[in-house]
Amino acid sequence: MSMTLAALLLAGTAFGWAQAKDIPKHGPAVVLFDGKDLNQFDTFLKGSGLNADPTHVFQVENGVIHVSGKDFGFLITKQEYKNYYLRAEFKWGEGTYAPRDGKARDSGILYNIQGPNKVWPRSIEFQINEGCTGDFWVTDGAALTDKSGTRVAGPAGGGMKIDRFNKGEYKDVVGYRDPTGEVEKPHGEWNVLELVNQDGHLKHYVNGKLVNEGTDAFPTSGKIILQSEGSEVYFRNVKLFPLK
Repeated sequence: MSMTLAALLLAGTAFGWAQAKDIPKHGPAVVLFDGKDLNQFDTFLKGSGLNADPTHVFQVENGVIHVSGKDFGFLITKQEYKNYYLRAEFKWGEGTYAPRDGKARDSGILYNIQGPNKVWPRSIEFQINEGCTGDFWVTDGAALTDKSGTRVAGPAGGGMKIDRFNKGEYKDVVGYRDPTGEVEKPHGEWNVLELVNQDGHLKHYVNGKLVNEGTDAFPTSGKIILQSEGSEVYFRNVKLFPLK
């Protein structure tokens, strides 16, 4: 390995940009968040609707997206996407708010969004939650076949969960960490999330580790959401790479 390549790999790791193994070949990045503005997104909040954020739940601060979590809702991409590799980084803030005050911090990246904006739309979720980051949720008619071959479908207006691999005991309390299979870094540190969404075959990676996989997803395309769900959270380096 050349010194130049070694230096680039080291720099990528230091900033959380190192790519997980087995990521398919892909094209140049579509930058969903450039550190400057939220122009690629609309906002939706349960309390105020589309593109009305009177309490500034979603803000850009120092090059990152700050989600206060004080109202349930989301940032949703203006465009739909299919067959891509998505990479994003997140870290937890401190705040938790009703109805999740004092409970495990909760957020998520929802994708293959179909149907009207609501809390929560038909989608598949890359769960971000203390103690269970990497779980799948299939919601409001979405469906997925898990690694064991079981078909899981979300009921109308509700969701069903597929646990990440090697998941231990879970307790819904703030600051919780999986005692046997934790994949998140310690609180306050940045975590790298990677999603492969390829013709209904889905893979979730957390900090370079494959933590969940499913096939025959329904839907297979749609918009992408960054969630506000009662917990303060930060996002940065949100990029999508079309698969070749």
